[in-house]
Amino acid sequence: MSEQTIALVTGANKGIGYEIAAGLGALGWSVGVGARDEERREAAVEKLRAGGLDAFGVPLDVTDDASAAAAAALIEERAGHLDVLVNNAGVTGGMSQLPTTADLAAVRTAVETNVIGVIRVTNALLPLLRRSPSPRIVNVSSSVGSLALQTTPGAETGPISVAYAPSKTFLNAVTVQYAKELRDTNILINAGCPGFCATDLNGFRGHRTPEQGAAVAIRLATLPDDGPTGGFFEDAGVVPW
Repeated sequence: MSEQTIALVTGANKGIGYEIAAGLGALGWSVGVGARDEERREAAVEKLRAGGLDAFGVPLDVTDDASAAAAAALIEERAGHLDVLVNNAGVTGGMSQLPTTADLAAVRTAVETNVIGVIRVTNALLPLLRRSPSPRIVNVSSSVGSLALQTTPGAETGPISVAYAPSKTFLNAVTVQYAKELRDTNILINAGCPGFCATDLNGFRGHRTPEQGAAVAIRLATLPDDGPTGGFFEDAGVVPW
């Protein structure tokens, strides 16, 4: 069993997830690269290792119960505990997303991945997190899920979205509920917005780099024991609900 700090980042084979893994690895942590695609997952692990980081692959489809259980078993065997879980894997649900012409299958896919997938993976890994002296859970959200911003005239909230944006609102609400249930434990759970980053999720239209986007998740993953829980943050501070 390892006493090294162990983290798992879902959707870590590319983009913001990869940069989160790289940032946590740079702290001297051992980082699990969670991803569905074997080739991309192993390529990411090799790239991280080539940079001198301690990385290992974790086959993980967040929409599959058996896959989440297998990921937990892999980390159990490798380290016996988990210190940090970053729920980064997500999908947009495609475009366009006007409510009146919505593809309901796309809405279901967004919720299944961005919300239910987070619950599934979190619950599978929670027994290992409970063994950590300072466990942290970070849910990668988005300011487009802020109802306060969505209802503020002139606020930048992206295109009309009946799948992606509401899935992040749902994720934020789920984060609060976990914080309420876990308030008497040492587990801190928060949501973080990476900002509009250039990734394949948005056709590389973003104005921030994935490395910049990873910063908030890394900060929330390394909170002190008296840090916040049940919050929603970006680089500039608190994001309104």
